[in-house]
Amino acid sequence: MEPANRSPSPDVGIELREIDAQTVRSICDLAVRQDQRRFVAPNAVSIAQAHFSPHAWFRAIYAGAEPVGFVMLEEQPEKPEYYLWRFMIDARYQNRGDGRRALELVVARVRTLPGATELLTSVHQAPGSPQPFYEKLGFRLTGEYEEGEALMRLPLC
Repeated sequence: MEPANRSPSPDVGIELREIDAQTVRSICDLAVRQDQRRFVAPNAVSIAQAHFSPHAWFRAIYAGAEPVGFVMLEEQPEKPEYYLWRFMIDARYQNRGDGRRALELVVARVRTLPGATELLTSVHQAPGSPQPFYEKLGFRLTGEYEEGEALMRLPLC
């Protein structure tokens, strides 16, 4: 049984922080709900992949002092292409607005990158998919598919 959601604190800000030797275990321990696990890789896998990709940018998502999620971008400014590779909020912290606020920070970062005109991501189209979450934030389906996932685009202009 998943732990109950913790109530949001309106005065607690969301931050994107680097992951270091002291924080990596707590970030790897974060997990989405059981029914969401087929939609996102565990954070340990994502962190390992990031260390072998020259285009990965990744951060822990914090609400105050508490780690609540993880985000990873693929950044290729030489093309320029920006892709939301991984995004997750721990099951205990969902439905508090933390994901929306964290993604707003990610979008603000991407807007500052060379040639950024859009942010792409992809979703599995199945019950429980994060597609509705992304649509609420302005992402739209492109009609294209990559590796069985539907591509979504957020215009930045």
